[in-house]
Amino acid sequence: MGQGGEPRRARAHDEELGRAVAAAQAGDEAAFAVAYRIVQPGLLGYVRGLVGTHGEAAEDVTAEAWLEIARDLGRFRGDGPGFRGWTATIARHRAYDHLRRQKTRPRPSGLEQDMLELPGPHSTSAAALEAVSTEQVLALVATLPREQAEAVLLRVVVGLDGPAAARVLGKRPGAVRTAAHRGLRKLGERLRLAGVTDEGPGALGGSR
Repeated sequence: MGQGGEPRRARAHDEELGRAVAAAQAGDEAAFAVAYRIVQPGLLGYVRGLVGTHGEAAEDVTAEAWLEIARDLGRFRGDGPGFRGWTATIARHRAYDHLRRQKTRPRPSGLEQDMLELPGPHSTSAAALEAVSTEQVLALVATLPREQAEAVLLRVVVGLDGPAAARVLGKRPGAVRTAAHRGLRKLGERLRLAGVTDEGPGALGGSR
């Protein structure tokens, strides 16, 4: 995300990511560095959304995740998008371990059971989120119920599609679509109130 549009750029790199992962599994350390470079920004953003943005906890948790990713890389089977989802699953487990150690909880839970469709790639809310900085997105996402927050983080920050996000969360795709839809809708309303409109970024988009 960063300066806007990061998830789309990340998805555009998925073919390169798939090649890098395959080479890294064959022992190419430089290829592993390429995979890290592609995945790390979204993965760190996801973890920061789960454990908070203060201090170095998110960086430490993400580093723990990468140690596990490197250790178990030979077990991974899949392409670039699959690797993105696999690493997100590992990072999520490490984040929840951290929260348990700290005796804290993620965002307040809000169960979503409607079967709505996830907004498509041209969704106004998703596009508006991609127009603002990662810090601003995380601040907005922090106001959502936990299920919505995680679904939006996986979709917008990590760049996963609906089925991949559902696998990470261990939920039915319909439930994840619902949570992402509602979360993006709420964030879209808040962005409009803050000055980010359909016509372009306003107050929140000034850092582009």
